[in-house]
Amino acid sequence: MPSHQSPIALAHDGWHRRRVVTTLRGLVTLARAPSSGAAWLLAALMLTACTVGPDYRRPSYPTPAAFRGQAAPDSAPSIADLGWWRVFEDETLQQLIRTALRENYDLRIAAARILEARAQLTITRSFQFPEVNHSGSAIYSRIEGKRVVLQPQDQFAPQAGFDLSFEIDFWGRFRRATEAARANLVASEEGRRLVISTLVTDVATDYFQLRSLDRELEVSQRTLAARQDSLRLVSLRERGGVASLIDVRQAEILVAQAGEAVVETQRQIEQTENALSVLLGRNPDAVPRGRPLLQQLSLPTVPTGVPSSLFERRPDIRQAEAQLAAATARIGVAKADFYPRVFLSGIAAGGGLLIDGRWVGPQGLFSIGPQITLPIFNTGRTQAGVDAAEAQAQQTLAVYQQTILQAFREVADALVEHRKRREFRIAQEALVTSATDTSRLAGIRYKGGVSSYLEVLNSEQQLFDSELGLVRSNRDELLAVVRLYRALGGGWQEEREASAGGPLPEERGTR
Repeated sequence: MPSHQSPIALAHDGWHRRRVVTTLRGLVTLARAPSSGAAWLLAALMLTACTVGPDYRRPSYPTPAAFRGQAAPDSAPSIADLGWWRVFEDETLQQLIRTALRENYDLRIAAARILEARAQLTITRSFQFPEVNHSGSAIYSRIEGKRVVLQPQDQFAPQAGFDLSFEIDFWGRFRRATEAARANLVASEEGRRLVISTLVTDVATDYFQLRSLDRELEVSQRTLAARQDSLRLVSLRERGGVASLIDVRQAEILVAQAGEAVVETQRQIEQTENALSVLLGRNPDAVPRGRPLLQQLSLPTVPTGVPSSLFERRPDIRQAEAQLAAATARIGVAKADFYPRVFLSGIAAGGGLLIDGRWVGPQGLFSIGPQITLPIFNTGRTQAGVDAAEAQAQQTLAVYQQTILQAFREVADALVEHRKRREFRIAQEALVTSATDTSRLAGIRYKGGVSSYLEVLNSEQQLFDSELGLVRSNRDELLAVVRLYRALGGGWQEEREASAGGPLPEERGTR
């Protein structure tokens, strides 16, 4: 065995070698006994308990006491423990999410990968059991011309029987391979949950953006109508000699800017509907609307829970851990190549022989026996296989740890975004209040002849920009909640779990 292994691994492999030598000596003794078939079977049962390679243990990871940006350690249930149908209360949005969960192609691909992983598990596990095949033949032969002495002219030999082949899993090669296949199945199931979580939050994100654009379009159209009325008033004043032509041109600028905003927002609305339609698994089309933007979420607070809960809640972490368990099991598969392989084969058949019209038989055949192959020299190929499996496990461990680190970063980013988006929205509301009053005063001053229309132009533009900014800040605050919900590991729960208060037993990951 390699000398660069840890003392625990060396002791583990040394114990296996001593057990192998002792059991092989007993195997030879039993094979010399008269009842050799029973002896081999007994020896096989003695050895099937051996399993080389390391057993998987969840690696330790330094977990912080609280998320960065968390106001205080929160022992209350996290928002991520809520199903998406309880977080997103808009009935129209809920229906869109249900449609996406039925029709989305990414989710169909993830479901097909689960079916593939289940089939691979069945294939891998089948090698732990004997394989029995049936065969039959009925060969007729005739020789024309000269024949040697005792050579029959006509011969017919029908026979049928069963073949047995079985590699005894002494060192756990197939059991470790089955562990890896089972872990791959868990990883594919967690991958499906990750797709569900991403899909749910993506649909909610696009829907909130669509409702925000709808609100922006309302503001732009209202502003355009108001500016058109203002343009007509300024034109009348210009024809009456009260206003100048430059006032008319400046009023036309305001109308053109509002018109551009309407056209641009309509473009964004259609493109957002197209993107949302793809998530729903259908061709681009119009999307129904439900509640207004400001009535989408009614959560008074957004609890985060404890950081350690991410290990059990986030599908990407659970998927990475399952992949690590599979890579660990594959080390045992590679190490099993250091040890002998024992095959048990047999046949049971019956038939007869018809020679020149004379029947010989019936005849029966039964045979069974072991075959042993012992690796001696292969230019380091076996050791290289173990080294490759260990290197793959190290890579998978690094991916697992990086996934955890990225999860903590996403939660911290989402927390600071949610807090600052709220502060920004409050400031934007104050800005809209001031801009509204400024625009009103500028109109009074212009009508009273105290100021030029340029002051009205600037104040109108500031008001328009601030109103659009307020709509977008409300949208960004909503999206920050969605990102926090996803970062904490929410969104993958299925609606049928609601009555049970949590994941169903078959939906929980195997640990």
